[in-house]
Amino acid sequence: MRLLHTSDWHLGRAFHRVNMLGAQAGFIGHLVTTVRERGVDAVVVSGDVYDRAVPPLAAVELFDDALHRLADLGVPTVMISGNHDSARRLGVGAGLIGRAGIHLRTDPTACGTPVVLKDDFGDVAFYGLPYLEPALVKDEFGVEKPGHEAVLAAAMDRVRADLASRAHGTRSVVLAHAFVTGGEASDSERDITVGGVAAVPAGVFDGVDYAALGHLHGCQTITERVRYSGSPLPYSFSEADHRKSMWLVDLDAGGAVTAERVDCPVPRALARIRGTLEELLADPGLARHEEAWIEATLTDAVRPADPMARLAERFPHTLSLAFAPERAPEDPDVSYAQRLADRSDQEIAEDFVAHVRGAGPDEHEQGVLRDAFDAVRADEAVREVAR
Repeated sequence: MRLLHTSDWHLGRAFHRVNMLGAQAGFIGHLVTTVRERGVDAVVVSGDVYDRAVPPLAAVELFDDALHRLADLGVPTVMISGNHDSARRLGVGAGLIGRAGIHLRTDPTACGTPVVLKDDFGDVAFYGLPYLEPALVKDEFGVEKPGHEAVLAAAMDRVRADLASRAHGTRSVVLAHAFVTGGEASDSERDITVGGVAAVPAGVFDGVDYAALGHLHGCQTITERVRYSGSPLPYSFSEADHRKSMWLVDLDAGGAVTAERVDCPVPRALARIRGTLEELLADPGLARHEEAWIEATLTDAVRPADPMARLAERFPHTLSLAFAPERAPEDPDVSYAQRLADRSDQEIAEDFVAHVRGAGPDEHEQGVLRDAFDAVRADEAVREVAR
């Protein structure tokens, strides 16, 4: 059986205020063409179909168009909700849509109930594990302390139990939306840390033939059987070096996996450039970036006049401008943003405690802070679901 694995469409998302709907429509067309021309037997979409719980109408219309085009091909599609999606909204009409071969899996209680497709060698069971917010599903899965590893492990226990009840030789595919250990993150994924821990081990997916993952935006191989497709389009400059693609996966009669990357069309290259304004305007080596979307970091000791306008004369698609004067880290003029770069909310809070009272929080106090951040994030998730 040949699968096309994709995820993280983020329909409705902009890139630094650039409307990406046209590029997203171009990707949908490319997806449909790939399905038709490469003999794909099933499409799997591993979450974050939309960029937010209540997407703009244009994004909903594009999603509707994608469903119709996939259904017209007669190729089954299995799709789960991600942490950016409203599971309830995405799942509306799932039973009816399923009759057209588009199988939406957004309900955590159905983790152990697969979509079963057939090929010449027998059954392939597709298990959809939508994004499992630990605070919301801990009771459903009977875990005492909410955490990503605990709820995913419990969901996978249901998958393995169902698979064990099926005919010998039934092959299996799991769709999941999670941060798996060994994956490389970018700046454009929403933080899903719980209890100070975001990642779960790849071993949680043991026992299935292929795990089609979503959430991380870089296409990557965790193991031969556990892979991220990544997002089909870039959504932050941290993805400048990404090769945007999908996985074309062949599952043979015995469940062995072979995979090929299928490149996605990208509307414009991304480039991160750094130096003084005069260096950036004069460097002939930067000519190759003149038509790219640009993130420029200026290192001038003193902020130059009209930097964006002057950069735009050479790089008309400059979208982001930052200032990072080259100073020693202990220099009092180093910006607040620079001091906080790459630090988590927990670390910032602990630094604040240390600044106020002269000593950082002890282990108990660290736990209190961690619980407070988890409670706020869980409350936001609950309110988003209820919208």
